[in-house]
Amino acid sequence: MSDLFTDDWMKSFMDEWNDEPDLSDALAKIDFKSTIGYGFHGEDAPRGVLVVEAGKATAAGSYDGQEMNWDIRASEAQWDKWISKPPGMMGLGAAFTTGKMKFVVGDYGAMIKDPRMAKPFIKSFSVMSRA
Repeated sequence: MSDLFTDDWMKSFMDEWNDEPDLSDALAKIDFKSTIGYGFHGEDAPRGVLVVEAGKATAAGSYDGQEMNWDIRASEAQWDKWISKPPGMMGLGAAFTTGKMKFVVGDYGAMIKDPRMAKPFIKSFSVMSRA
């Protein structure tokens, strides 16, 4: 099993998130604040958590019972695929409609209709590839 969403991986993802202006600066413009969980289909809880305040990631690590605003799940193979080749809008839309990506918490439809959130969400996948 990969180290995806482990404490160390999430901390590296946090650093990469903050170093990417198309992600952190774009979300700062809308004062985005959220606790985001990442994990695998079929598990009771996310594996990793990223806390974002005013667009910047302020904390990251293993899930420890935090309340989620977003909880995004996919199979490990799907995450690995996205990390090796980050998806675009069409790929993410297809993944959502076919159930390859699920939001246990959060409203994918509302988020993807708002370009101020959709573009950074898509960018987050390319940032994952650098974590």
